[in-house]
Amino acid sequence: MDTITARKWLDRWDAQQERYVADREERFRVVVDVVRQATAGIAKPRIVDIGCGPGSLAERIADALPHAEVVGVDADPLLLELANAGTRADVRFVRALLGDPAWADAVGMAGEWDAVVSSTALHWLVPGELAQVFVTAANRLRPGGVLVNADNMHLDGPLDAYAKVVREARAVRVGVVDNEDWRAWWDAVLAEPGMGDLAAAHSAVTISHVSSSGLTVGEYVGLLTDAGFAAAGPVWQFGDDHVVVAVR
Repeated sequence: MDTITARKWLDRWDAQQERYVADREERFRVVVDVVRQATAGIAKPRIVDIGCGPGSLAERIADALPHAEVVGVDADPLLLELANAGTRADVRFVRALLGDPAWADAVGMAGEWDAVVSSTALHWLVPGELAQVFVTAANRLRPGGVLVNADNMHLDGPLDAYAKVVREARAVRVGVVDNEDWRAWWDAVLAEPGMGDLAAAHSAVTISHVSSSGLTVGEYVGLLTDAGFAAAGPVWQFGDDHVVVAVR
């Protein structure tokens, strides 16, 4: 895919994602702030973006930390082609399914990792898969390394309804509520002329896109501490959008 075509679809991806996360760019900056602090003084930090999609977060981390080695991991061949064609040439992307524990080997990064990051991806995993991903990440990270997960996470009981209202009202105020939605983006990109082989490869991949975990932020934190992280908790929140940090 040529860079111009890829960039067109990446820009449309970012716009449709903002429909659901109005403060997405600020959320990205929070992730970058945490990773920068966790890797301060390291000559070439090793950073892995899991469920990277078309590389939005990986690209922003590489822009902020150009001295880092950044690898994105995803299972979707179409999104990975967009990432490879449209983002920085010094970011590497690999194909692996997070539900398969061998995903960490596919990263191909020598030595211990300094950070594992993710954005709007891990809620697709059922709790058992998510727990295994956290265990795998904890085993690969150096002591003091971090896992940073930016995602929608439920709150307990009646608080969840209020958090949803806050997030949706924010989307109205900043004018993103009428942005293209997720389904429309996929329908359009799969119909793009010349996208036949990638569309077929995408269709051949079985990836559940049902938000199945249903976990609260407290339950996410519990999975992280059970996985072997020394400390975990949210460092940023807007409504039910959170950035949770776990320290190895």
